Amino acid sequence: MNIINSLEWRYATKKFDATKKLSNQQVDTLKKAFNLTATSFGLQPLKMVVISNKELQEKILEHAYYQRQVADASHLLVLCIENDTTSEDINNYFDLEKKTRNIEESVISNFRKQLLEMYANKSLEEKQQSAIYQTYIALGNLMTVCAVEKIDCCPMEGFVPSKVDELLNLEEKNLKSVLLLPVGFRADDDVMIAMKKVRKSLSETIIEIL
Repeated sequence: MNIINSLEWRYATKKFDATKKLSNQQVDTLKKAFNLTATSFGLQPLKMVVISNKELQEKILEHAYYQRQVADASHLLVLCIENDTTSEDINNYFDLEKKTRNIEESVISNFRKQLLEMYANKSLEEKQQSAIYQTYIALGNLMTVCAVEKIDCCPMEGFVPSKVDELLNLEEKNLKSVLLLPVGFRADDDVMIAMKKVRKSLSETIIEIL
C-alpha cells in the first residue's frame, strides 16, 4: 500500500476495539517516530508519555470529556512540552552534537552563541508557545506513521490539560500536556468505517505558481 492509500485508509477513530493491543514492535516504532520528529533547531523541547495502564486511562477519561477512545485504545500517547528551554538545554544539545558528529567546538561555537542569545531574549510564554507549535508537528508525524503501519488513532485537543498534568505528576517532571493521541485498532462497529472522507478538491486547496 503506497503512502496516499495509507492516508486514505486512516480516519479519526471514534471507537477502538478494547481487546486488541499494539505489539511491542509497533509501540517502539511510534516511540522512534516521535524521537525523529523535526523540531526547531533540533532542540526537542517535547516529551511523549506512553500509557497502557487501563486504570489510569479510565481516570483520564473524566478529564477528556468522556471520549471513550482515551480508555479503549491500546495505548494513550500524551504529547507534552517542557516548561522552559534553558541555556543548559541548549548547551546540552550542542555538546551532544559534538559527540555524535565528532566535530570540534569551533565548528558550532558561533551557532551556539547565537542560539543562547536568541533564547535569552525570549519570554517564557514565547518559548512555551514555540514548543506547543512543535507538538503539532510531532502529532502529524505520528499520525502518518500510524497510517503506514495500519495503526488506528484519534488526535485530541479536547481535554483538560491541568487535570491530566496532575494525574501524571507532570509538574514534577517540568512538563505540560498539550495533545492526546489514543492509538490501537478500530472496532468493527465504528460508525466511521464505511464513511467516505470529506475533502475539498485539489483545485480548492492547492495553489500552483509556475
